[in-house]
Amino acid sequence: MLSSNIQKLNSTKPFSLLPPKPSLSSHGKTSFPTHYKQKKCLPKRNPGLSVRANIFDKAISAVKHHAEAISVKATVIVKLTVGNALTSFDELTDILGKSILLELVSNELDPKTGKEKDTIKSYAHIHVGIQKPGEMQLDANFKVAPDFGDVGAILLENEHHSEVFIQSVVLEGLPQGPVTLSCNSWAHSKYDNPKKRIFYADKSYLPADTPDGLKKFREEELVNLRGNGQGERKKFERIYDYDVYNDLGDPDCILGEIRRPVLGGKEHPYPRRCRTGRPPTKKDPLSESRCLAIYVPRDECFSEVKGATFGINSLKSALHVLAPLIENVIVDIKEGFPYFTAIDQLFKEGMELPEGAGDLQTILPRTVKALKDGENNVLRFEPPELFERDKFSWFRDEEFSRQTIAGLNPYGIQLVTEWPLRSKLDPNIYGPAESAITEEIVQKVIGGYMTVEQAFKQKRLFIIDYHDLLLPYVAKVRELEDTTLYGSRTLFFLVDDSTLMPVAIELTRPKIGDKPQWKHVFTPGHDATSCWLWRLAKAHAVAHDSGIHQLVSHWLRSHCCTEPYIIAGSRQLSEMHPIFRLLKPHFRYTMEINALARTLLINGGGIIERSFSPGKYSIELSSVAYDKLWRFDTQALPGDLISRGMAVEDPTAKHGLKLAIKDYPFANDGLMLWDAIKEWVTDYVNHYYPEASQIKSDSELQAWWEEVRTVGHGDKRDEPWWPVLNSKENLIQVLSTVIWTTSGHHAAVNFGQYAFAGYFPNRPTIARKNMPTEDPIEEDYERFLQKPEKTLLEMFPSQLQATLVMGTLDVISSHSPDEEYIGDTWEPYWVADPTIKVAYEKFHAKLKELEATIDERNRDPKNTNRGGAGVVPYELLKPYSEAGVTAKGVPNSISI
Repeated sequence: MLSSNIQKLNSTKPFSLLPPKPSLSSHGKTSFPTHYKQKKCLPKRNPGLSVRANIFDKAISAVKHHAEAISVKATVIVKLTVGNALTSFDELTDILGKSILLELVSNELDPKTGKEKDTIKSYAHIHVGIQKPGEMQLDANFKVAPDFGDVGAILLENEHHSEVFIQSVVLEGLPQGPVTLSCNSWAHSKYDNPKKRIFYADKSYLPADTPDGLKKFREEELVNLRGNGQGERKKFERIYDYDVYNDLGDPDCILGEIRRPVLGGKEHPYPRRCRTGRPPTKKDPLSESRCLAIYVPRDECFSEVKGATFGINSLKSALHVLAPLIENVIVDIKEGFPYFTAIDQLFKEGMELPEGAGDLQTILPRTVKALKDGENNVLRFEPPELFERDKFSWFRDEEFSRQTIAGLNPYGIQLVTEWPLRSKLDPNIYGPAESAITEEIVQKVIGGYMTVEQAFKQKRLFIIDYHDLLLPYVAKVRELEDTTLYGSRTLFFLVDDSTLMPVAIELTRPKIGDKPQWKHVFTPGHDATSCWLWRLAKAHAVAHDSGIHQLVSHWLRSHCCTEPYIIAGSRQLSEMHPIFRLLKPHFRYTMEINALARTLLINGGGIIERSFSPGKYSIELSSVAYDKLWRFDTQALPGDLISRGMAVEDPTAKHGLKLAIKDYPFANDGLMLWDAIKEWVTDYVNHYYPEASQIKSDSELQAWWEEVRTVGHGDKRDEPWWPVLNSKENLIQVLSTVIWTTSGHHAAVNFGQYAFAGYFPNRPTIARKNMPTEDPIEEDYERFLQKPEKTLLEMFPSQLQATLVMGTLDVISSHSPDEEYIGDTWEPYWVADPTIKVAYEKFHAKLKELEATIDERNRDPKNTNRGGAGVVPYELLKPYSEAGVTAKGVPNSISI
């Protein structure tokens, strides 16, 4: 600019800034031109002189500006990954020093124009010197005028032909002191998208407090992230939008149509997922075509470490490669295990895989081992701790009861609040509503303790009740091959303040065709036949719980219901918003793992449908659960416990709740974690919202919560239980609930999957045969009497189903080496604020205390639900863990 002004100056004729010389009048007096007398000022230049003088003034000003400008250095850290592989043209660009263009953005508006100040630009050059492994440092230099104001953001243009991962930018030399911009994001190539990326400084701002110079950028970035709802999304994009679950089926499949209903809408209410914009299928315009690489916004994708250790390689191999190999070994995919020792062999000798196993040993090192004397691979599973400690524990009623409150699905059990038990389903369709669990049956089991009436009044009867949820699907599922289903209830009696005893299992088949309703109650037996029937009934009950655990407690309540929070957050909360920065660590990788689940796990013909009792109705069943059971105010742990009758509010009790079962490991540990989360959120909210009025006036926050309720969970938009963000208390409760769901809730139902279900007789995922007493065929019933163990093995999953589930659970129960655990990840935005830093340090200390408390509780012999002979200690809510399958550790997010 300076040189161009000087060039203009040199092209003009000389002129003088002095007033014109006076002339001598006829009276002998000096006189000036008339216009000087009229204006009583210096002579006015003619237009030509005025322009040239103005150019000269600007040139002088530019020289002065250049002399007073401050030298500012920018250090750009680029994370090197395989995805950052640059072309030869890119490398040439780097050498020429035009790899990344940076523009400094001022917090202030131009006082003359009232608009944003012009940015200050500079190209980043490769740093000359030692580079850290895995990183590339680039340097840029700026000349910043003293009146530029504080730098609040940078615009970045990636000149490469491929994307790069910008880790951070640090500006040094500014009057305001060093400015850090923690980017941690992919910058697309300008050849893919000419729009520049904006990164904000680590200081957080509510919308009303946004510096004037950043307001336009803040608003425009949110508009960009929302997209226009058109077209198919591309890999490099960062567009967040909504769609229904219309991609689970595959109507165009060349092997046969796989049709699944659209989930989301009046007929099948469901949360929304991220829109990908793929074209519809040819045979069904309502279904979206499928592909292996489902779009998720670029910043939601796995890191390279995560991708190498999970999912993209491991799970695809387990399902796409391992399954056909096992099928070749087994031949009959319906074949079950001939005896229990054959199950044990999976952990000892394993199953030799045929040629073609390839590099499975590298991809699945825990399960696929290399043979010592050959080139083939062998599928050999690591024994779960439950199997190692006591492989017969699954046979015992005590362990069956204990795992309802200290196992994989502690969300299933609830207090009996009505007696006698009745169904709420239409009796004209499903048969009589009265339960077959009568007072007489229960009294026979608990007679040595008290009467049934006393047990009910003293709140000692508990139940896992899947009767009404499953019964409408029994007839449909029974039309599928090699599976069956019942509506089920499992009743327990609380012997003392902590010990549960199973009382009865009711299995019900509704009216089907000309067959009337069939229901039967099984109780712990005292003779050989009743004992074996009880074991068979337990297999059915546990298979039902396995399905509800996976489809509702795990997938629906954590993975599925969280995705709308993430989408709405990126669409409505600026990246400089303190609430966005609070929640961001708890959303890490969730959209990617959900997309992967839609590709390989919950899709039509996927692992869930192939291996769980509801078969192709599995995810549809989760929609019914969402419709009938899910509500936001019971997703917080205290609300959940109260809703199930497992706790009552008590201001004098620890955590403000009195538990119905004193030694309830999940609840006891979970409430400590919940309290720590809520205290951290309270400190955070109080810091950024000193007054409740700031919450009401926060346009971005209100828009986020409005969109969560009316779009992301739009099928429940009119429910009265949604909190209103009009107070600190409500905001703290909402944020604590979201964080609990993504951390503690998910950890409790996910990371113990291999520990509890890796030895599948403990938690079979499917029951393939009816009870031998239902419409008994004389020949089949006689075979049961002669070989009841054989009947149980035939009821269990097939060899193919069992090994596929075991391999999958091994993968999804594993912590990645780059896992970020709750209270242990110091976000730069929090460190930058002294008040928030102190609050987070307190949060971290609380979680270290929780770790020590869990160890202490597990060592206490009075806590019989946490320990004892052959009992696996309860550690699922222990905050920290090493990498791998450990059955402990609470990550920040639903990252697997």
